[in-house]
Amino acid sequence: MEEFLKEFGDYYGYPNGPKNIKEIRETEFKRLDQGVVYLDHAGSTLYSELQMENIFKDFTSSVYGNPHSQSDISSATSEIIADARRQVLEYFNASPEDYSCVFTSGATAALKLVGETFPWTEDSNFVYSMENHNSVLGIREYALGQGASACAVDIEEAADQPGQLASSGPSIKVKPRAVQTRNTSKLQKEESRGDACNLFAFPSECNFTGLRFNLDLVNLIKEKNEATLEGTPFAKSKRWMVLIDAAKGCATHPPNLSEFPADFVVMSFYKLFGYPTGLGALLVRNDAARLLKKTYFSGGTIAAAIADIDFIKRRERVEEFFEDGSTSFLSIAAIRHGFRLLKSLTTSAIWMHTTSLSIYVKKKLQALRHGNGAGVCVLYGSENLNLSSHKSGPTVTFNLKRPDGSWFGYLEVEKLASLSGIQLRTGCFCNPGACAKYLDLSHSDLLSNVEAGHVCWDDNDVINGKPTGAVRVSFGYMSTFVEAKKFIDFIISSFVTPSTKIGNGIAVNGRFAQLPSEEFESKESFPRHYLKSITIYPIKSCAGFSVNRWPLCRTGLLHDREWMIQGLTGELITQKKVPEMSLISTFIDLEEGQLVVESARCKDKLYIRIKSNPYSPKSDVLDSHDNILENHNKETRINRWFTNAIGRQCKLLQYSSSTSKHCLNRNKSPGLCRVLESNINFANEAQFLLISEESVADLNRRLEASKDSNRDLEKLNPHRFRPNLVLSGGEPYAEDKWTTLKIGDSNFTSLGGCNRCQMINISNESGQVKKSNEPLTTLASYRRVKGKILFGTLLRYEHDTKVESWIRAGEEVNPDRE
Repeated sequence: MEEFLKEFGDYYGYPNGPKNIKEIRETEFKRLDQGVVYLDHAGSTLYSELQMENIFKDFTSSVYGNPHSQSDISSATSEIIADARRQVLEYFNASPEDYSCVFTSGATAALKLVGETFPWTEDSNFVYSMENHNSVLGIREYALGQGASACAVDIEEAADQPGQLASSGPSIKVKPRAVQTRNTSKLQKEESRGDACNLFAFPSECNFTGLRFNLDLVNLIKEKNEATLEGTPFAKSKRWMVLIDAAKGCATHPPNLSEFPADFVVMSFYKLFGYPTGLGALLVRNDAARLLKKTYFSGGTIAAAIADIDFIKRRERVEEFFEDGSTSFLSIAAIRHGFRLLKSLTTSAIWMHTTSLSIYVKKKLQALRHGNGAGVCVLYGSENLNLSSHKSGPTVTFNLKRPDGSWFGYLEVEKLASLSGIQLRTGCFCNPGACAKYLDLSHSDLLSNVEAGHVCWDDNDVINGKPTGAVRVSFGYMSTFVEAKKFIDFIISSFVTPSTKIGNGIAVNGRFAQLPSEEFESKESFPRHYLKSITIYPIKSCAGFSVNRWPLCRTGLLHDREWMIQGLTGELITQKKVPEMSLISTFIDLEEGQLVVESARCKDKLYIRIKSNPYSPKSDVLDSHDNILENHNKETRINRWFTNAIGRQCKLLQYSSSTSKHCLNRNKSPGLCRVLESNINFANEAQFLLISEESVADLNRRLEASKDSNRDLEKLNPHRFRPNLVLSGGEPYAEDKWTTLKIGDSNFTSLGGCNRCQMINISNESGQVKKSNEPLTTLASYRRVKGKILFGTLLRYEHDTKVESWIRAGEEVNPDRE
């Protein structure tokens, strides 16, 4: 802290404000004392508790009415809305004579409004910087659809040359990418008409890197467009309008519209002060608004209309012309409390406070080295780290490298951060242009990634050795040095490999957890392995039941994960969404041919008739008379029971295809199994999960060694990990090296380790469901392999159709090692 304050003490913590940062946190953000480190303020900042108290007092002591009325209450509401518009214009230093504030449902809706009403012609051009958000890129569809051209550009600001006069203005170059058009006849034209309207769009601050754009670009495009666009296909186009996406940048550096008179500026209020969400604004120059072409009309936007003839008279005020229907007047009434908060701190103080934190983090990340001297972190868009001349907002975007130069996947960072109570953002942040530009992804890379199945928000974070996105942390006005330090400590402890390795565990990322010395003694003899228990889970994510013997079939254990619960909109419901599913017990009586389900929330048990001959190729379906997919009455009864059991509407599905070779991947969408020849039911990856008692015992010792004196950790039972097979005997993690194994007379193939998720952090104690960060946090410290936290082994049963096979507890397990 002393080192930090020595460099940033004049900037950090609001030393001249009405409250310093310590007082702000103690009085307005008490909920963050619970250990949450929130570092995604670029996505959405946090609301103040005092702010919400004031809003609640306001709403419970005042009466608000629909402003489209002449009553006293509605008139008072209209005045509050008018005052809110004035506050928005004041925040951007925009004169009401020049600008109007149009309330929208957010910055995206404001951008959509510009796109659909802009006066596009075949001679128009839509030019936008590569670093624009998808919501800006979407305007391209309107432009291309009307025959206009579109083009992404790189904006480069040259450094001041010695002897250059300040009055000569900034040297900004606009370098175009390929011109896009759907109008083939336009390609043959030599010149465009000079009266066509053109639109130039850029963000005040890039939401990917935090890089702030020089707002002089507004005046250069509007007044010196020919010189600024020299060398581009648009240099001869005359009539330019400028759009600024200020959604990210306006929290710390709102554009001054009296100095940089952009035609359109969009913003969202939750980016400023957390609440309200679902409310944004379009600031539009009044002269530009008159050029926009709006087709639709609604309540509030017309002065008169006649229903049975083609006649309407639109309202003339800009905001009344564009705001369809009743505005979100309660949300609008709430923003004054947010502005009061910002005004007390000032945006300049907020910028100094937040930027001091981001520069501190950047410097620390930049200095990190692995034990072999290799750099750990690659920063994006962070060249100048002097606060006085820093050109970025409070955002740090980066990827991490292993000692051998390969990349850590950003999802691995996010997963481990979440376990440490740190909330950050990963991916491309809806900014494909900046993502491709800074990650050096070519069109070929991007297209091959899509062909490989990569889409936004999936699990493909590294493809062909290149990251597909990045990690982003961002700071808000209430962020603290302690949070920044916790983040740096997390990166060091989780991703920096020291020069000296200790231990004899599995090499995962060059890091090992130290255990008492007796744990490292080698064992000369290998005790025999035997099968301790067998567990079947008929319904995915519900409790299973253990048996001494059970039939095997082509899908593994007969009836294992043959059913699953699905929401009415098609989503798979698991313990991750409904932890109470672990309290639903199941049992199958093979002789009676019944699946029995029980829940404390349901008075009666549920009985579902099934057939149980494991050797009939059509046996794994319900009795045709009682088939839940065919019999409406049975289906309704069963679905009603499960709806009561989990507290949300749902239905029970049965795996019915005898030939399907698909499984569900981690984001619960259909995907191919690890081995196509393997048939599984509703399992994630494999037919069997095997867990070793000795491996669980080793994990328990590690948990005990790292136990916080204030925590009372339960001793883990192997069944916490939902295994089908529990193994006893041998050394911890011996199963990692097995390639095949034989249990009794049945043969199995190892498919590798099981990648664990947050589900193992859910415990069921005496009918109470509890969540914690363990044991996944401890496993992450020593069981990580290239982004995966492995514990347990996945198996495939080598089914012999000529042999009737059963598996029995107590049978010897004979593995073949690598």
